[in-house]
Amino acid sequence: MLFAAVQIVLGLLSLFLSGVLAAPPTSTSGSSDDQVVLGGTFKKDREYENGELPPTKHTLGWIDPRLKGGRLIDYTSDDLGEPLNIIISAESDPYILTEQGMQTYVKSIGFNRECLGLHYGHIHEADLGDGLGRKEEQFLGRQHYFPIMGTCWESVRGGHHFRAWRQNGTDANSGAWFIGASEEMDSSKNHMIVEDGYNRGRNYIVDRATEGSHWKGMWWKANVEWREGLLERGKRGVNHGIEQDGRVAILTIYRL
Repeated sequence: MLFAAVQIVLGLLSLFLSGVLAAPPTSTSGSSDDQVVLGGTFKKDREYENGELPPTKHTLGWIDPRLKGGRLIDYTSDDLGEPLNIIISAESDPYILTEQGMQTYVKSIGFNRECLGLHYGHIHEADLGDGLGRKEEQFLGRQHYFPIMGTCWESVRGGHHFRAWRQNGTDANSGAWFIGASEEMDSSKNHMIVEDGYNRGRNYIVDRATEGSHWKGMWWKANVEWREGLLERGKRGVNHGIEQDGRVAILTIYRL
């Protein structure tokens, strides 16, 4: 049994490394001809279109990044990005609001850190309107298919993943996590997002969080509030030209 397990692990590692070495770098500007860039979309005096509404004040457990010049699309380039389609409210279990706690919690819903701690792909940035400007992703989680090196399989075969940033600058120190979730193709396709992949990635996490989860004696269950108006519907400014529905899931995660 042990010998067979070692063979499986070595085989996955070989497949992962061959995919990394063989695949050309992913273009951060996307490869779809129908992508529409943001241009001047995020000016204060702009018109709000496609379901987006003006910035929201007095929210509980998070602060609308747009109030201080941020946005709910991250940056893969100066013009394009991916939607921040989940917010973990600061009203959640305080442990989850720490980086260590976040890493523990996501294991309970089927995610883990990247394969062997190695990052393959473009580093995204996000401006959460907290005074820190564009900052690099703090945590990237990949679907954990099985206990031993399960995220290595996701890196090769594709699946669900997310990037996370914490809103903790002096201008908006809510402590909430802002998450960009999606479902991606395998490494041979440079981890392009699948059709409807932003909505699918968000819904995958929300379903598992609201079902309830546990990890090493800690149990959690989330409530979800669906928000519209924080993002435009459609694909304007969205990496890979993938349509998304503009909905953001606000999760409040309680320790049971």
